[in-house]
Amino acid sequence: MRITHRRKKEEPKKLYLFNLGITSPEVLVLDKAGANLGVMKTSAALALAQEQGVDLVEINPKSTPPVAKIIDFGQFRYTQEKEARIAKAHQHVVEIKGVRLSLRIGTHDLEIRKTQTLKFLNDGNKVKIEIILRGRENQQAGMAFDMIKKFVADVHALVPVRSEQAAEKQANKVTTIIAKA
Repeated sequence: MRITHRRKKEEPKKLYLFNLGITSPEVLVLDKAGANLGVMKTSAALALAQEQGVDLVEINPKSTPPVAKIIDFGQFRYTQEKEARIAKAHQHVVEIKGVRLSLRIGTHDLEIRKTQTLKFLNDGNKVKIEIILRGRENQQAGMAFDMIKKFVADVHALVPVRSEQAAEKQANKVTTIIAKA
């Protein structure tokens, strides 16, 4: 049996056409400061850019006519990559953290689970609360639902939460998902 590892698919890098790579006959030209110079032929815009010693970069190819800016391409690409790195550093992926309870859990252990849950919620994550029923406990599903409701109410008294998924029984588990309101 062969094990394959899944890689995250990388987003394709945005390719910018510049100078002679621009194929459209006319472009809307912006100068270094972003001021609109109007619609002109690509050859005239390219000559204007070369006259200033910089590049003509197509920044929005989908508009009609395409938008091109007169800037240094190397500096433009550097600033785009820098902005992407900053955006990636500031993004937060919401995870679902798990807290497992049992019907026979002690009060101290329950308090520890509450503090864990509060920590997860304050970090911006969702929390999946589950109780696994073993053996004869399967007939006590009502007690498990009550315990989860009480646990969520206790957490709600400390931090406002909303239910992402109502408590439900699947095979021998009773689960619910909560998030910070």
